[in-house]
Amino acid sequence: MLPDEARGIRRVVLFGPPGIGKTTAAGALARRRGLPVLRLAPGPQDAPVPCTGLLELALALQPLPTARELTAALDEAAGVDHTGASLRLRRLTATVLQEAPPMTLVVDNTQWLDEASAPVLGWALRQAPELPVIVTERTWRPEAGGHWSGEDAYPVRVPPLTPGQVASLLSPHRPDPRTVARLHSRSGGNPALALALAEAGECQGQDDPPLPPAARRLLGEWLATVSDDVRELLTLAALDDRPERELLVRLVGPAADHLLAQAEAAALIDPGHGDGRVRFTASAIGAELTARLTDTARRLLHARLAQASYDPARRDRHTTLAADTADPRTARHTARAAARAAGHARLRGEHPLAAELSLLAAQRTPHEDTGLLTDRALTAVRDASHCGDLPRARAATRLVLEHDTSPAQRVGALLALLDASGQHLHSADELFAAAIHETAGRPDLTARILLRQAIWANVSEGAPEQAAVLASHAADLAQAADDTTTAALALAMQARIQRILGHPGAEATLERALSLPRTAPVPVNATPEHLAARHALFDDQPDQARAALLPLLVQAQRTGDTEAVVDLLRSLAEAELRTGRCAKALDYARRAQALSDNAGLSPGPACYTSAFIEGTAFRTDTALAHARRGIDASRHEDNKVFLSRNLHALGHLLVAADRPKEALEPLEEVRALEEQQQVRDPSILRWHADLAEALLAVGRPAEADDLLTDTHRTATDLGRTSVLPALDRARALLDAARGDYDTAAQRLTTAADRLRDLPLERGRTLLALSHTERRARRRANARTAAQKAADLFTAHGAHPWADTATHALHRLKPSSTDAGARLTGAEERCARLAAAGASNRDIAATLTVSVKTVEATLTRVYRKLDVHSRVQLAHAITPALE
Repeated sequence: MLPDEARGIRRVVLFGPPGIGKTTAAGALARRRGLPVLRLAPGPQDAPVPCTGLLELALALQPLPTARELTAALDEAAGVDHTGASLRLRRLTATVLQEAPPMTLVVDNTQWLDEASAPVLGWALRQAPELPVIVTERTWRPEAGGHWSGEDAYPVRVPPLTPGQVASLLSPHRPDPRTVARLHSRSGGNPALALALAEAGECQGQDDPPLPPAARRLLGEWLATVSDDVRELLTLAALDDRPERELLVRLVGPAADHLLAQAEAAALIDPGHGDGRVRFTASAIGAELTARLTDTARRLLHARLAQASYDPARRDRHTTLAADTADPRTARHTARAAARAAGHARLRGEHPLAAELSLLAAQRTPHEDTGLLTDRALTAVRDASHCGDLPRARAATRLVLEHDTSPAQRVGALLALLDASGQHLHSADELFAAAIHETAGRPDLTARILLRQAIWANVSEGAPEQAAVLASHAADLAQAADDTTTAALALAMQARIQRILGHPGAEATLERALSLPRTAPVPVNATPEHLAARHALFDDQPDQARAALLPLLVQAQRTGDTEAVVDLLRSLAEAELRTGRCAKALDYARRAQALSDNAGLSPGPACYTSAFIEGTAFRTDTALAHARRGIDASRHEDNKVFLSRNLHALGHLLVAADRPKEALEPLEEVRALEEQQQVRDPSILRWHADLAEALLAVGRPAEADDLLTDTHRTATDLGRTSVLPALDRARALLDAARGDYDTAAQRLTTAADRLRDLPLERGRTLLALSHTERRARRRANARTAAQKAADLFTAHGAHPWADTATHALHRLKPSSTDAGARLTGAEERCARLAAAGASNRDIAATLTVSVKTVEATLTRVYRKLDVHSRVQLAHAITPALE
């Protein structure tokens, strides 16, 4: 997409790397001008031949007498190099352009315009300022005074395609969402490169195939736009897993910054993100640079990087890759170094680096050390599974299966490979069958496989009934084999599914899981204790959940399990939000998001939590961005569980922002997904009240009534009283829509009383009560309810909701414009005390808030009343509030 302002400008320069679509963009922009298009398109063979650009122009306008005269002059000037010939060519070219019929001139691929034509054409264009001109070139290099096509030429970098546009471009190949995401990353949104990769078979599910010849040719043209020094520096960056500018400066000196600026101008690397990292715009660029190296050159560059690196783990990585593995002694030494470095990376939560180093350690281990090789390969599979690195997980699994190992080791490798596959494995049935075959009839190993099948059935296939059966069978087999650890995990999984299905035995199953001893370490987020904390959250017992979650978080942090830490931070964020501690909830959610992003985990879970927390405690636009990112990621990964959750977050935020029409689509998709996944318990994902409110707002009250009736019946039957206040809030809005304001007000008052331990839900209910009372023309009652809601939201730091309540309160204020009518209740009390001469500390003690809260409140009061001191405040506030 080109900026709108470019469409009305006469001289435009479109620039960008080869394949980005400059020619297509120029054609589209020229057609919008509504004039005939004259296109000059020099090629690489034209660049060394003088005046070929002018000749192409003259031949294209041959009917004009001056064009024929220009052609003759070019013939006469061939081989002549003197000022008179040049001046005559300039005059004739200017005359040709001035006499040409109305048109848009497009000069494509100007990097190949010969040196003789460019200055002549540029001078002639200055004599025809009304002629629209569109130029395309690979880099923007304005000379002093502007571009040769015109000093006021407007530069436009042609942008890369978005993932959605790549999906449309590749639609004939029918790629799945994950393949689209991978090809977008590999191509950087460059359409020609994406097509070259797709047409070479990258849509067939290969994880990391070699670059095809067409892609390599295009990348070669792209890299040729910069100097050898730039390419050498970028090669060093490509060999490092996390290249930083500081490292490159140590390698090549101060010139590194200038070289990186050239690479950025050529769109080979992204502009800086403030973290010092160097990122290729397309991952295929790094792949091409490293593919050009011989083995010897690669080892030498890794040796240079090892000497320059300050990070011990990365220094060991480069040392390992620089070593010649033909020498067994060297191989053993570097394998030990790689294994040690993997351990350091694992403890720091850098799981992608740990996966690479673990695999290197296994690959460098001599084959005669079978036991050590197997242990290291199993570690590599587990590390790869931790960050979803399927190619390395497969390579490490092959190492295990190729050696004489025990059934437990072989099954462990296959299970870790399943974990690494996430939702992306197309041959899951075959892999499960292979794992069952490797169990050699051992029930403990079979139980571990059945447990993975249960997880797969629930998350990827949306089949919780099947998942429950598999988990139950796994628990029975594990207990029969006296494997209480696997039995506890299987029972926890069974209890999770039973809760989803509304099975009455869920809590009893969870109690059985909690009672079993565990003799082996397991992921903390898969334990029965974590599930018990989640159930407490579902039942609106956030303090109980918080007490259980905090020690689990410490345990997860000690083991270095990033995914478990993220899940526990997410659960803690939800618990803090339920109790109204928005600042703490926001901190937990942001820590979870940062950890998830840095570790390369699936974005869906952290985005879901961030959307809800940010939307309640910080800013709606930030929250919406998180929800949409979570939706996209979950669709790409085919994760139905977190697709539902992120869609609910989006719908909830849009309902809260009074955009019910937009909210309806995601919320109705949530309903369809929940029905598909057979989710019966309404306390797990509370979308029902939000959807009812959206249906009511768009004029579909009968559907809202049916939804509320069915959900209320189910919640009552299952004993899920925690969801009833939100349903009653929606039911009250339905009553009010039918004109029964008294019933609605009574229902909301009762619901608010039941929510005294959940302040934010109480605030939402009071806000609904205010709207209902206002519609009933009971403005005093409406003001009282809105004031209470505003006070609750303000006290607990729920800023978007506080703004909504304050806006509602302002609409209910008397028509007078006195100062007191513009302050919330909390602001009014603070202003009274300040006007009476109390210090900020005294005000904080009186109102039982922090001094910082007092300072922030007084800042808002000063702004609203347009005063700048306490003396002015006393004069402004006292008469209005007396």
